[in-house]
Amino acid sequence: MESGLDIHEIPYINSKVDMNLKDKMIITNEPGIYIPNRFGVRIEDTILINKYGCDILTKSNRDYIVVDRV
Repeated sequence: MESGLDIHEIPYINSKVDMNLKDKMIITNEPGIYIPNRFGVRIEDTILINKYGCDILTKSNRDYIVVDRV
């Protein structure tokens, strides 16, 4: 299975999906915040599921800078 070929691909997790994660599955965690008529921000992490837990494949810097206050 490839990752990133579609907007929403299985496996995906939400309150309406009952799916067990298995070794070697790749998922993304995409939290976001959206302020109406202003802007939105989404952070996406790619995660590899393994038999011990998971490995976060995204190695982005987490030192965020506030550029505009609401």
